[in-house]
Amino acid sequence: MTTDATGEPPRDPVALTIRRATTDDTGIGDVWLTAWRATFDFPPGHPDDDCRRWLLGELVPSTESYVAVDADERIVGFIAISESMVEQLYIAPDWIGHGLGRRLLDLAKDRRRSGLDLYCFQVNARARRFYEANGFVPIAFGDGSGNEEHQPDIRYAWRPATA
Repeated sequence: MTTDATGEPPRDPVALTIRRATTDDTGIGDVWLTAWRATFDFPPGHPDDDCRRWLLGELVPSTESYVAVDADERIVGFIAISESMVEQLYIAPDWIGHGLGRRLLDLAKDRRRSGLDLYCFQVNARARRFYEANGFVPIAFGDGSGNEEHQPDIRYAWRPATA
């Protein structure tokens, strides 16, 4: 049996269902908060309940959002895109490195063929490598004054190749 870097069998992102998110998808908050805590050593800009309310009450209704759902109907990843931005992309920690992020990002690229921008914290080296490997290039570096967490960030851009 093949295993991944953690010694676990590889997960198959194709076996997941990707569908439009709804305001009833409370698992989005679980993924967001779990992924945040597994990635950053600083807290989100708001208490957990406020983050959950924002995700379901504001983000999902105002964006084109998708969730990845496993066979047990558990949300294991999500992406939210606006007209020209990847607003949020979070994957459950046990699904990182199995192709799910790429699958969700490819969906966003397909939905926004004129291009996308996104922000990423500078300390998130894994996400930076992921975005750069998927065609995003850094276009601006911020000092943290533009986000609630006051963390230095990077604005990335992806533009499709023209024929």
